[in-house]
Amino acid sequence: MKCRHCQTELTLPLVDLGSSPPSNAYLTKHTLHAPEKYFPLRVLVCTQCWLVQTEDFAQADELFSADYAYFSSFSTTWLKHAEKYVADMTSRFSLDASSHIVEVAANDGYLLQYAKARGIPCLGIEPTTSTANAARAKGIEIVEEFFGVKLAEQLVAQGKQADLTAANNVLAHVPDINDFVGGFAALLKPAGVATFEFPHLLNLIEQNQFDTIYHEHYSYLSLTAVQTIFMANGLTVFDVEELPTHGGSLRVYAQRKDSGKREASPNVAKLLQREVAAGMNGKAFYAGFQAKANKVKNDLTGFLIEAQRAGKKVAGYGAAAKGNTLLNYAGVRPDLLSYVVDRNPAKQDKFLPGCRIPIVAEEHLKQDRPDYVVILPWNLREEVAEQLSYISAWGGKFVTAVPALEIK
Repeated sequence: MKCRHCQTELTLPLVDLGSSPPSNAYLTKHTLHAPEKYFPLRVLVCTQCWLVQTEDFAQADELFSADYAYFSSFSTTWLKHAEKYVADMTSRFSLDASSHIVEVAANDGYLLQYAKARGIPCLGIEPTTSTANAARAKGIEIVEEFFGVKLAEQLVAQGKQADLTAANNVLAHVPDINDFVGGFAALLKPAGVATFEFPHLLNLIEQNQFDTIYHEHYSYLSLTAVQTIFMANGLTVFDVEELPTHGGSLRVYAQRKDSGKREASPNVAKLLQREVAAGMNGKAFYAGFQAKANKVKNDLTGFLIEAQRAGKKVAGYGAAAKGNTLLNYAGVRPDLLSYVVDRNPAKQDKFLPGCRIPIVAEEHLKQDRPDYVVILPWNLREEVAEQLSYISAWGGKFVTAVPALEIK
């Protein structure tokens, strides 16, 4: 396989997580009796541009289907993050009723609803029908397509250039990263700003966040790689912020290379230097990650087996993609984890892909009173622990597996 960005032959492995179905391919009671499609889940490192990427197997239309079940608005933490983003961008870049915001991967309108509330004209681009319809129900205009240069040029021809584009947790999801980034260079007004948020590869490696690897994430991103990719596709980075979201993310600010006038913040050089100091531009940094993933897998399965032997009941919380990666890699099935609770009605009464564990509403948890609740979206641990604090009344404890097994 060759690098998705620079076409260098890929020879350096990061991790092999075996085979699993796409992490958002939830099963229904009907499809539970049909075969599932599994894809190898291997990740490689480009030693030229340092883009970390999954090996090519699954196509985007197989991963992001019409009934895509991830809805951003079910996390109150994420909604607060989105509202603050709109407020901060409005202030920093003087956005008003004469401006135009375009969000790529607008999902269910979780972010653009706050732009709309401020009277700022906005447009969402969202290829999955289920979430696009949820956004439309909030009164947000949605273009239901995958984004790239062609769509950007069509929007420009329709007079829909952007003062600000937002792309939260989508840069990692695109198979053709060059076409995707080039689309922002085409869509921005001459002085426009593009922001991108994505989990920082430095945290993924250092904090053993291997469960954030799944087929929908084609790329795992450092600022080093992003700056190189942007420069090659018409954008320059002028600022970067570190965020606590998703276990540690970056928000990168970019402008058109041909017309952007903003001076680069010292933040950019500082973070690039941190990545160099960590060794991200060398092969040694990526060695040993497989062993760390294996330890998490073995510790989790060991805990579940011991709990079963002791007659303890164990439930899961959060039918999240990262949980599906972890459970499938660990070989966990309903005999060890009897069900997973999720607040999203679109996931309830379905089954996790691969491991086929049933997804239930929170009421089931209250009735069953399990001894342990494994929080699968560990990045939302505090939010979930507060929401489910009542399990302490029957002596229930919370468990997280990443970055290491923790019970409390």
